[in-house]
Amino acid sequence: PALFMENARKGSIVSRANSIGSTSASSVPNTDDEDSDYHQEPYKESYKDRRRRAHTQAEQKRRDAIKKGYEDLQAIVPTCEQQDFSIGSQKLSRAIVLQKTIDYIQFLHKEKKKQEEEVSTLRKDVMALKIMKVNYEQIVKAHQDNPNEGKDQISDEVKFNVFQGIMDSLFQSFNASISVTSFQELSACVFSWIEEHCKPQTLRDIVIGVLHQLKSQLY
Repeated sequence: PALFMENARKGSIVSRANSIGSTSASSVPNTDDEDSDYHQEPYKESYKDRRRRAHTQAEQKRRDAIKKGYEDLQAIVPTCEQQDFSIGSQKLSRAIVLQKTIDYIQFLHKEKKKQEEEVSTLRKDVMALKIMKVNYEQIVKAHQDNPNEGKDQISDEVKFNVFQGIMDSLFQSFNASISVTSFQELSACVFSWIEEHCKPQTLRDIVIGVLHQLKSQLY
């Protein structure tokens, strides 16, 4: 009986120990599973946040770049700085900035074309002056080499005919271009005629034409 009682007591102790251990184990959380869930869920949220933040930053950079582009256009295009009374003191819209920029670019293209034409005209004038310079240098050189050559061979009448031929040719264009309605209009026409018909190349052509006509009197 004593042995039975001892074994029963030991069995009770073991049973209570197992019960306590089971209860304790059931009360302790599953750290492995929870750690896995704990690390996995924040990682997904963080990845989404990073993507959202990157997208927001990229969109903000794009908007900032567009805004700076319009601000640069307003600073570069002179007409954007001028006050537009039709819209008062309101800020220029992007559509107006673009339209003013287009108008200004078209204006620059026209000015460029006009300047190119002026440069071409000036180059022709320079070429005519160079030709006249060469001719005068040859005349001066010939006179210096033979100062007495040809002296008294050309009469005053021939010289007058040369002068008259040049003046007659100029007067024809002068008479056709000048208006005498008023002094103001006369003055304007004179300056216009000088610019159009008294260019070096034009005068040179007139002189050469007169000399060809009077060649029989000169030689």
